[in-house]
Amino acid sequence: MLRSEPVAPAVTAPQPRRRLAIGVGGAAVLLAALDAYVVVGVLTDILDALHIAVNRLERVTPVVTGFLLGYIAGMPLLGSLSDRFGRRPVIVACLLGFAAGSALTAASGDSIWLLASGRAVQGLAGGALLPVTLALAGDLWAEHRRATVLGAVGAAQELGSVLGPLYGVGIAAWLGWRGIFWLNLPLVAIAIVLVWVALPGGSAGSRTAKTDLVGGTLLALVLGAAVVALYNPDPERSVLPPWGPWTLAGAAAGAVLFVLWELRARTKLLDLTDVRKGPFFATLGASFCAGAALMVTLVDVELVAQTLLGKSGVQATLVLTRFLVALPVGAVLGGWLVARLGERWVTVGGLVVAAAGYFMIADGLSSRALDVHLVIAGFGLGLVIAPLSGAVLRVTPGGQHGVASSAVVVARMMGMLIGVAGLTAWGLHRFHELTASLDFPLVFGKPADEQRRLMDAYAAALQDALRTEYREIFLITAVICLLGAAFGLLLGGRRVSRPAQR
Repeated sequence: MLRSEPVAPAVTAPQPRRRLAIGVGGAAVLLAALDAYVVVGVLTDILDALHIAVNRLERVTPVVTGFLLGYIAGMPLLGSLSDRFGRRPVIVACLLGFAAGSALTAASGDSIWLLASGRAVQGLAGGALLPVTLALAGDLWAEHRRATVLGAVGAAQELGSVLGPLYGVGIAAWLGWRGIFWLNLPLVAIAIVLVWVALPGGSAGSRTAKTDLVGGTLLALVLGAAVVALYNPDPERSVLPPWGPWTLAGAAAGAVLFVLWELRARTKLLDLTDVRKGPFFATLGASFCAGAALMVTLVDVELVAQTLLGKSGVQATLVLTRFLVALPVGAVLGGWLVARLGERWVTVGGLVVAAAGYFMIADGLSSRALDVHLVIAGFGLGLVIAPLSGAVLRVTPGGQHGVASSAVVVARMMGMLIGVAGLTAWGLHRFHELTASLDFPLVFGKPADEQRRLMDAYAAALQDALRTEYREIFLITAVICLLGAAFGLLLGGRRVSRPAQR
């Protein structure tokens, strides 16, 4: 394979130019992150527009899962392409793809499949913006200066989860739910102009290096099959959908083919020759655990608020907001701490703090302190964003930064998927187990006081079953965080120094 001399990272660029470049990249990340969550608050509007009954909500879930599928599947390949062709052209191409997906979504008419396809294209293009922007930080800042920048980019991603539902509801009230996606077109046009002006040209890697299209396609298919297999529109009947076992088998077969291809291929999707493998895989393990904990929280906190605390849907979302607001705050502080403590100890500390938060949530589900406990858990998970991003860049060569950053994000997203699958399986199993001997009371013909007493006792038993179920789920989440902290111990250390600013 022909090789050329790598292009040096632009760490010598003027500081204002570097800040402008990473600011524009972060804005692109935020735009894609917002669209990952905008449909949450407008699903009922979409149901009305497509003439779907409210009790058939599962029919529009591909609108959500389609974005997630595209988001995960395209990351490794597009991150690798940015190592070859440069960050600027890949970000511009992703923004164009994001605009195309937005237009398809907005113009989908009454077709649920066109709507889901548009969302998948949005996710495919938007998913690459985060790892490519993280890799851009590696290009523009020397190792001892980049941690805070990585934290800021991570905060932009997390901010999308905080603002996305509110942004979607606000724009829908102004322009209708399709207006959310039409509005993306002028926003993308502005972003492309800013990216072209602000980002440096050239590549951090080798311009003549080849891209492993076969490996990238195989990995995308494996991830896509795993997403489809773990999606169950009727989880009460079984853990997996009817097509789940066969799809998982296909994903496993594809994973074997991917490994065999990577062992024999001359051009690899991720060449681990010069990578410190122990810290690299430890980073992926910690990211996987953090993603699983995040998804359990996103799903369960609103359920706890509605079932145990008796709150409405909007009020339940406000309860979850405590957790979501703490995430970007932790991300920024985590970047600042990495420069002083190193990636290992910030990762371990963040996941231990998160575990403590989940232990407290499990022991105080109905207490007024739940808000504080959610802030602790969210803050702890936020702390690990920058150190994990920095660790993977530190142990990989510059020409692999794009795909390495993709690997961390993919590991996190896969943790989210497996976390929600495990949540569904365990939660339903435990609830049915706890209520198996609980029969609805027969109150007909009995005095009013006796009816009230029986119904209150039944409701209290259901509440106890729910409380036990959620308590166990959050305890398991705390253990997952501690497992992630154990992975964090394997990240490897570096001496924290303060060299002269470059």
